[in-house]
Amino acid sequence: MTLLLTVLGFVVGLALSFRSSTAYERYNEGRKYWSQLAFVSQHLARLIWVHAEERHKDPIVGKKDLLAKISCLNMIVAFAMSLKHKLRFEPYANYEDLQHIVGHLDTYAKAAGQPAPYRKQSFFKTAGQFLGLPFAESNPRKLLKKTSVPLGNLPLEILTHLSAYLKSIYDNETLKVSVYQTQSLAALQTMNDVLSGTDRILNTPLPIAYSIAISQITWVYILLLPFQLYKSLGWITIPASIFAAYIILGIALIGREIENPFGDDVNDLPLDAFCGQIRQDIDLIMSKPAPTVDDIVMSDHNELLYPINGLGGRAWAEKSVEEIRGALAQKPSIKYRHTESEEADAVKASDNV
Repeated sequence: MTLLLTVLGFVVGLALSFRSSTAYERYNEGRKYWSQLAFVSQHLARLIWVHAEERHKDPIVGKKDLLAKISCLNMIVAFAMSLKHKLRFEPYANYEDLQHIVGHLDTYAKAAGQPAPYRKQSFFKTAGQFLGLPFAESNPRKLLKKTSVPLGNLPLEILTHLSAYLKSIYDNETLKVSVYQTQSLAALQTMNDVLSGTDRILNTPLPIAYSIAISQITWVYILLLPFQLYKSLGWITIPASIFAAYIILGIALIGREIENPFGDDVNDLPLDAFCGQIRQDIDLIMSKPAPTVDDIVMSDHNELLYPINGLGGRAWAEKSVEEIRGALAQKPSIKYRHTESEEADAVKASDNV
């Protein structure tokens, strides 16, 4: 009996390690996809805001270009928001954080209207979910199954509208540099990769055969454990078995808890915070016009040749090229003497100590 439980304990350890490692791998992969989405959203927003021209020679056309750029950047935010809702099996377009930026787009989610009204669940179902009982969990896909109209794929449809905008700025040559066009299309492709990758994580859980086998082996070991401990521990077997079962089942439940990292539980990825950060970053990019070289270089606060002096760009622009190059030739030696004096002060301070 003792040998059997020892071997079974080894098998249970391997099974739980496998369950936990595969679940964490999915969790970590989901985090990488959202980090990739944040990066590509910032990159595409900055590329459009700075490099897509606004034709202000004609005030009406220039204003239209500006509004189109704002709409494009809003759709980048909308993609992140809609992806969050899609991963939580919320396929509609009328959610509070999403409706105002996709309500004008022609999408299946918008045409589907409102979801079915929420019905309060029973006390027993709420208690079962609190205790982590599998049979008490709701099926998150039931909203998709109950609908009688096509719900589409809102993030993919938003990418289609983004592609249409990019095509328009290629055609009217407001984004005419081929490198910028290539980068913008590559950004859309990366966003599509994020959509496909997160969908793969969501819809490819651990195979049911593994889940059943691991659960059965774990419960058999827990139920047989008191018989092994009784001879050596006596009545202490009861609290010892409870404590051991708590640890073993806790590790097993961790794997099940983080297997789907896109929910809204405390152990899931904070998708609301990720989307909020993407929105904040893009709002920051749009908050000011794209800076010009004169704004950067000719500023009086741009101390170009510090520590020689504190003159700004406008003051240095009034000097000759020879004076500027002469000052540049002095800069390395001034910096060296400054560093040397700091070292001398440090030596004096150490001697005093």
